[in-house]
Amino acid sequence: MNQNTLGQIGIVGNGSWGTALAKILTDNGHTINWWVRNQEAINQLLTRFHNPHYLTSVRFSPGTFRPTSGLKTMLQECDTIVFAVPSAYALEVLEQADSTIWCSKNIISATKGVLPESNLLLNDYLTSKFNYQLSKYVSIMGPCHAEEVAEERLSYLTFSGLDDQLTALAAKAFGNSYISTTCNHDIWGAQFAAVLKNIFAVGAGIARALDYGDNFLSVYITNCYREMYHFLQDHFTKVHPSNEHPDFHTSAYLGDLLVTCYSMHSRNRTFGAMIGKGYTVKAAMLEMNMVAEGYYASRGMQSVSKELSIAIPIATIIYLILWENLNPAEGFKRIEQLLS
Repeated sequence: MNQNTLGQIGIVGNGSWGTALAKILTDNGHTINWWVRNQEAINQLLTRFHNPHYLTSVRFSPGTFRPTSGLKTMLQECDTIVFAVPSAYALEVLEQADSTIWCSKNIISATKGVLPESNLLLNDYLTSKFNYQLSKYVSIMGPCHAEEVAEERLSYLTFSGLDDQLTALAAKAFGNSYISTTCNHDIWGAQFAAVLKNIFAVGAGIARALDYGDNFLSVYITNCYREMYHFLQDHFTKVHPSNEHPDFHTSAYLGDLLVTCYSMHSRNRTFGAMIGKGYTVKAAMLEMNMVAEGYYASRGMQSVSKELSIAIPIATIIYLILWENLNPAEGFKRIEQLLS
């Protein structure tokens, strides 16, 4: 593979986010291999050139994509893998191919969560379990909703990686008239910010359903950002110190938190609103037919918080509501006492 290109690109995952990323890449002239779990979806893509379940308005040009259900074959044909699988299902997908195959690829992660059981970010799982070379890893973070990508509304992506050349190549591959890209080196902070903002967005949805107004929500989100900032600052100091301190007051951190808490496109906010209205977790997920990353993240971050001795009190109350049957109204009475 030419070191000045990403080589052949493959996408793993065909949910809303995976479909949006496929649109961006094919719009930019890249021909992609695309692992799609569902054969019905593959047939629709090949005959009607759209994903029948997610972002159905997006039409792909014939010849710009090659959908397949054969993960191992697709991986062997690609140099760079865009991993767009929800964190709850990531291990199941990773285990379908030998670690040596994954280790031979550049991986651009669009997964926004910690992996179950290990409670590790994808990059930390790959390095600890597969001895993956971290310089070949780049993460994609927002603020960017798949629905607005489908409409080609101007959106923003932040690419985080340790290798400047690879990170810049990834950003160039996705940048176009409706996608603005920036780069940094903060793999861990940018991903943990995405994990936390999804938890806080679930809380924003619960608050709306409980009839809290805009005034409360603005104070709630301000305090969520303060909690996120303290976590990222402590994590950076304790785990990944370097001479280059990340700027947490940028779109990948604060901006992504704001849009996820406020936007009607936010599945985590929608999920939280259902919980606040009295839906069970199972009923809310069936109604949405999409994964709310904040639900799984809320449990995983409890382990991370305890391991690192970094308090996340608002996220902890959201966890208690979602996993320990704390009444949402009672939970938000507790949150009220934390806000300032």
